[in-house]
Amino acid sequence: MSKRDYYEVLGVGRDADEDGLKKAYRKLAMKYHPDRNHGDKDAEPRFKELNEAYDVLKDSEKRAAYDRFGHAAFEQGGPGGGGGFQGGPFGGGFEDIFEEMFGRFGGGGRGGRGGATGRGQDLRTQVEITLEDAFAGSKTNIRIPSSVSCEACKGTGAEDGSSAGVQTCGTCSGSGKVRAQQGFFLIERTCPTCGGSGRTIKNPCKICHGAGRVQRERTLNVTIPPGVEDGTRIRLTGEGEAGLRGAPAGDLYVDIAVKPHPIFQRDGSNIFIRVPLRMTQAALGGHVEVPSIDGGRARVTIPAGSQTGDQFRLRGKGFSVLRSAARGDMYVQVSVETPQNLTARQRELLEEFETEAVTGGKVSGTDVYSLNAEHIGSIEDVMLDKSSGRVAYAVLSFGGFLGLGSKHYPLPWEMLRYDTQLGGYVVKLDKVRLENAPVAEEGWSDRRRLIDEYWATPI
Repeated sequence: MSKRDYYEVLGVGRDADEDGLKKAYRKLAMKYHPDRNHGDKDAEPRFKELNEAYDVLKDSEKRAAYDRFGHAAFEQGGPGGGGGFQGGPFGGGFEDIFEEMFGRFGGGGRGGRGGATGRGQDLRTQVEITLEDAFAGSKTNIRIPSSVSCEACKGTGAEDGSSAGVQTCGTCSGSGKVRAQQGFFLIERTCPTCGGSGRTIKNPCKICHGAGRVQRERTLNVTIPPGVEDGTRIRLTGEGEAGLRGAPAGDLYVDIAVKPHPIFQRDGSNIFIRVPLRMTQAALGGHVEVPSIDGGRARVTIPAGSQTGDQFRLRGKGFSVLRSAARGDMYVQVSVETPQNLTARQRELLEEFETEAVTGGKVSGTDVYSLNAEHIGSIEDVMLDKSSGRVAYAVLSFGGFLGLGSKHYPLPWEMLRYDTQLGGYVVKLDKVRLENAPVAEEGWSDRRRLIDEYWATPI
C-alpha cells in the first residue's frame, strides 16, 4: 500500500515553515487522537500517520532527504535499520549520497579531521565603575573562577608531562567524530572515547585526570580606557577557559557597567549638569562656579533675566572620547528657585517689587478701594523714609469716605495691598483708626513726627 505524501497528510504546502508545520500537526493531532475518538477505527491509523509525517518534516535533515528522494529515503532498512543503499538509483551507495548532501557537515568529507579542537570556552564577567573612572580611565582587579592549564602535566594530560604518552584515538582514528548509520541517515557524533580531541592518553595525569586543565580562581588586572560607556565590552584574548589537553584557551569578555552620578548626566561625549539659581541671581545676572567631571571648577556667566531651562555651553569641558584625545562639551542648565520662609524684610521688598512690576513704577493717581471693593479715592503722593529712601507713607485722598469729607491722610505703605483684579490698592484698616489719623495739610511734612508716633502706637 503506497504512503500518502507527508505534506498532504499535514495539509500544508512544501514551503511551510517550522511554525506552520507545528500548528497544522497540533490541530490534526487533537482531532484524531484515539482518546477523543472512541469507537472510530480510522482515528488511530490517521493519528499514527500524522506522527510519522511530522517526525520527518520537523527535522531539517530528514525533511531535506524526503524532499529529494521521497519515501524511498526511509526504506531499505528504515529508520534505525542497518541496511544502506547499495547500487540502485543512487549509484555509489549510501555514504556517497550522504557525502553529496552533507559533505561539509562537521568539517569535511570522509577522511577529514572534523572533530572539536578542544578550545577553551569564552568567559564573561561584569565590572562596575564610577562616571569619573569612565572619564579618566582606570585599572581594576577581578577574580575569575575558571579552568587553567595543569602545571603537573604542562597541559598535555599525560602523567610524565610529555607528548609521548598521547596517542591517536583508536575509535575515531583521530577525527574526533564517529558515525552511525540509521536507515538512510548517517549520524555523526562526538567520539565518546576521546571526547572529540582525537587523542587518548595512555597514562593520564593524576592531578587533572588527563584533561590537561584544572579549576582555579585567577586574579586579573583589567585596564579600562578613558571614554568607555555603559555596556562597553572589553575582550581579553586567551584569558578564558584553558583548552583541553593543550588546546588554545578561550577569551574573557568584560562588560562595563557605569554607576549613575548624583550630579552629572552623560550623553555620548557631552556632560549635563543642573544648577540652582536664586531668583535675584536669575533676574540680575552674575557668575556662578560649577564642578566639572575632571574634578575642577568652571565659571559660568549668567545673563540677566535667565529662566529655568536656559542652557549654557562650555566647550571642551565634557566627557573624554574613547581612543581619542578629544573631549565633548559641558552644558549647564539653570533652575530658578522660588524663595521660601521669607523674613519680614524680604517679604516687604518683594511686595514693593510686585507693586513696581504691576504699576510700572507709577503710584500717584492709582485708585484706592475698601476691603469690600468699594472705590473710595486715590493716592495723591508718597512720603519716603529719609534713611532708606523707601516709600514709608502713601498720602490718600478720600472723597467723603466714612463721612470724613475730602481730606488727605498719610497711611503706612504696608497697610496697602495691590489687587490685580481691581487694578488698584485695597486699604487694610478700620474706621476708628482712619477717623483719628493725622491729616496731611499744607506743610504736612512738618508734622512727620506726629504722623510716625500715631501709626507706631498700637490700638
